[in-house]
Amino acid sequence: MTGATPTAAASTAAASTAPAHGAPPWRAPFAGRPVDATVTVPGSKSLTNRYLVLAALADGPSRLRAPLHSRDSALMIEALRQLGATITEVPGGGAFGPDLDITPISLDAPADRAGIDCGLAGTVMRFVPPVAALRRGQTEFDGDPHARNRPMGPIIGALTGLGVTVTAPDGSPTSSLPFTVHGTGAVRGGHLVIDASASSQFVSALLLAGARFTDGLHLEHRSTEHRSTEHPGKPVPSLDHITMTVAVLRGVGVTVDDSVPNHWVVAPGSISAFDRRIEQDLSNAGPFLAAALATRGTVRIPNWPAGTTQVGDLWRSILCDMGATVTLADGTLTVTGGPEIKGADFDGTSELAPTVAALCALATGPSRLSGIAHLRGHETDRLAALVAEINRLGGDAEETPDGLIIRPAALHGGVVRSYADHRMATAGAILGLAIPGVEVEDIATTAKTMPGFPQLWDAMLAQGSPADKDTTGGTQH
Repeated sequence: MTGATPTAAASTAAASTAPAHGAPPWRAPFAGRPVDATVTVPGSKSLTNRYLVLAALADGPSRLRAPLHSRDSALMIEALRQLGATITEVPGGGAFGPDLDITPISLDAPADRAGIDCGLAGTVMRFVPPVAALRRGQTEFDGDPHARNRPMGPIIGALTGLGVTVTAPDGSPTSSLPFTVHGTGAVRGGHLVIDASASSQFVSALLLAGARFTDGLHLEHRSTEHRSTEHPGKPVPSLDHITMTVAVLRGVGVTVDDSVPNHWVVAPGSISAFDRRIEQDLSNAGPFLAAALATRGTVRIPNWPAGTTQVGDLWRSILCDMGATVTLADGTLTVTGGPEIKGADFDGTSELAPTVAALCALATGPSRLSGIAHLRGHETDRLAALVAEINRLGGDAEETPDGLIIRPAALHGGVVRSYADHRMATAGAILGLAIPGVEVEDIATTAKTMPGFPQLWDAMLAQGSPADKDTTGGTQH
């Protein structure tokens, strides 16, 4: 039996709706006994949005099977439609929404002025501008208020370096949202040096469009702190996401050479049309797997890929290090929590960090998370937010220059602020499983990558006997 999933219609509707910020806090279900559940989650946001961009630039129509339908993917779909792609929903995607047929953008056709709403989606605000530069006409980009605080300078600077004009609404130079890309129908390409130390998305954005540049692209990361081989400066974070980008490019016939560290060479040429099934989102599987540790129970996720480029595959080692028993057999990942959650040291957990931090707050020993300084530039400053919210519940967390230290402490109920950040909201839900009286502000923000999260969470808990749990946030049995 799998956990209940939203209908396709409900999922599609949720995907086009911005998170509601005025709703009362969500009372996080408290689990009085171990959870025992099988859960299926929607498709990968990272893969869905990469394939959508490639389909919009391909040499013919493409199909995405079982893609994610969420706010981020809906924003990407609408952005590409604004640039001239035709994207149609077709039956067959399963419980989480329909498949998608994509007819690519006609880059040579005369184009009207376009307006792109990026919401708070980093993939939209960073992946789409290089595509807009390839078409004729002006494309205006803006997003949610928080989006204007997210780092954008490297992608704007990169386009400028490639000969593309990018301006603020008043026509002046800019390094952040809002901005306008003035496309001429072609981008020269060639050798380009950028500082991508704030986000791997700057690299992925340029690689995805690089094959359509006239001279292809030789992209080099060089930190502004780089002075010599002995002082190379800050590295590109989340290299796993660039590995994913390179893999999907090669899968659609694009030649990419990444043999030299910090250099990526994309040969000019066409992008082959494709028919792809999207893997489920392994990062979004994390909160459900974490429930096994938080409740000392068992959670199973079927259809776990045997090989994948998703960073979420790290759950298999992370949760084992924290005391869980983790097995992958016949395509099902099974995680069973141990008698305690062990503190541990983790380097480079990237987007998994909020879920890891929630478990560390419940651990019996201290933990250190390092190599995640770039999370300060995500949907919110995640490091500051995690410290504030863990400590709000009585925890003992502090920031370091590149991460967090979290020590054992007696936690209590309270309201966890989400900061319009989906992963902060799900971190609050994890804490609520083990701590009575936790409420999460703006749980609807989870629709950014996982519409119907509260229903999926309830369905996971409902798979046991009603006597096995208390979902009221009351006292433990």
